[in-house]
Amino acid sequence: MTSLDRAGRLLVVGAVNVDLVVATDRLPGPGETVVGPSVTRHGGGKGANAAVAAARAGAGVRYCGAVGSDDMGASALAELRDSGVDVTDVDVLDGVATGMALIVVDPHGENQIAVGAGANAVLGTDEVRAAVDRAAGWAGCVLVSTEIPADAVAAAVTTAAARGIRCVVNPAPVLPSTVDLMASAPVLTPNSSELRDLYGLVSEGVAAPEISAAEQATAVASRTGAPVLVTLGADGVLIADPASEVISLPAGRVARVVDTTGAGDTFNGVFAAALAAGSTVVEAARRGVAAASLSVAAVGARAGMPSDDEIRRAM
Repeated sequence: MTSLDRAGRLLVVGAVNVDLVVATDRLPGPGETVVGPSVTRHGGGKGANAAVAAARAGAGVRYCGAVGSDDMGASALAELRDSGVDVTDVDVLDGVATGMALIVVDPHGENQIAVGAGANAVLGTDEVRAAVDRAAGWAGCVLVSTEIPADAVAAAVTTAAARGIRCVVNPAPVLPSTVDLMASAPVLTPNSSELRDLYGLVSEGVAAPEISAAEQATAVASRTGAPVLVTLGADGVLIADPASEVISLPAGRVARVVDTTGAGDTFNGVFAAALAAGSTVVEAARRGVAAASLSVAAVGARAGMPSDDEIRRAM
């Protein structure tokens, strides 16, 4: 079995950003200015990061998104191509800037992020539907990031369902319209705060502190009829599947955490690609957890993303 067989074929629909990263002694408080010695520039966007992670792990990957017709957009597309991602379905738009993220990272690898959506905010539904239609018969899974307009997210999820392609949605952020997508039974991969927002949607209220993550995830999974995987950083991943009991997967051992930016994106890309190859949810999650644990050892969302061989050695 080849690496491509293991990792599958994946269409990713989501944001393309350029990340500007400043390393500082600590994260700033409200109204506070902190100063770092330099600024580094990296490709970013949750969807684009996930696509790179999947490609680096051996998957065949196509990307659907939008960039501006500017130098940053050209740079972002070149980086995706160099990473093995097919960008045929990325629109290059005049009159709008490429999306940008401003990231501050502390010595423990924790971060604060602010994003200017730019071209991501005008990705069209027709383009998304066409990309998913073209992927039918090729892709084993569609991974959707919600950093794009709600109607574009809906177009990706509903078209994948109509085409019989498994769909994973990374609800970052959670949109009010996310509840309308649950009828299409996507696999959801929230972090703990996004899980609270999802639970608030399905329970028509805000999650009370005494309601555990497992209970919240189970409630959301019961609504979608599909697994919910909650990424918990250093605590690993929680899996709530309507067909089985809640499972907790621990994070891998990390010698040194340098930067956690993109760890969740790495999980999503490698997890979705493994699903595309036919792995079970638990098998795919174990592979995603191993990849995410390895990814935090370098600065930037993509620098530490592991290869297929590195992931297999870590499992």
